Amino acid sequence: MDLLLWGIFPYIVLTVFIGGLIYRYQKDQFGWTTKSSEFLEKKQLRIGSLLFHVGIIFVFGGHVLGLIIPVEFYNSLGISEHTYHIVAIAFGLPAGIAAFIGIILLTYRRISVKRILATTSASDWVSLIFIILAIGSGLLATSFNVDAQGFDYRTTIAPWLRGLFIFNVQPELMASVPIWFKIHIYCTFSLYAVWPFTRLVHAFSFPIRYLSRSYVIYKRRAAR
Repeated sequence: MDLLLWGIFPYIVLTVFIGGLIYRYQKDQFGWTTKSSEFLEKKQLRIGSLLFHVGIIFVFGGHVLGLIIPVEFYNSLGISEHTYHIVAIAFGLPAGIAAFIGIILLTYRRISVKRILATTSASDWVSLIFIILAIGSGLLATSFNVDAQGFDYRTTIAPWLRGLFIFNVQPELMASVPIWFKIHIYCTFSLYAVWPFTRLVHAFSFPIRYLSRSYVIYKRRAAR
């Protein structure tokens, strides 16, 4: 069961994620968009979107620092586990709260504004639900880990995750991981599985052409 949960299922999700993105790009390039609703309502969007995107950027950065960079690197710099834990909580928890408040505001906006509700598709609801689950479970896992003797995921989850990318499957590393961290991981896996089939694909769109694109010049038509 551990091999299935922590050794096989992650590759299934990764296959769906990458394969889905390739398929979506090949078959639905015109649908590869955020489907912006700014022209329908701006005030709530401005606040919610700012909180969510700024928060999620910091959350992503924290995950990179904690999961991708080996604990040995921090030890070589003289950064103790306690110091890392305090800094991670001090920056990660507020960022997670900001992202969660932002997505809740965006969800409320989508429900409360009739014109936006009328244009909301099933995939929009799916992406919102899974984002809320992923961020919410992450906040719960972090909240249960705020004490000074908190769980050090850099010695279990981090090497397990890095091992997946080099095909060094180590499901035994996940045996001692607290349940809330496991729930968060699976909520995140679920988000990745539906990602290619929702508006979330816009996260991989970078307007590089805009850097070299000619200006669009608008001129007033002369009165006859």
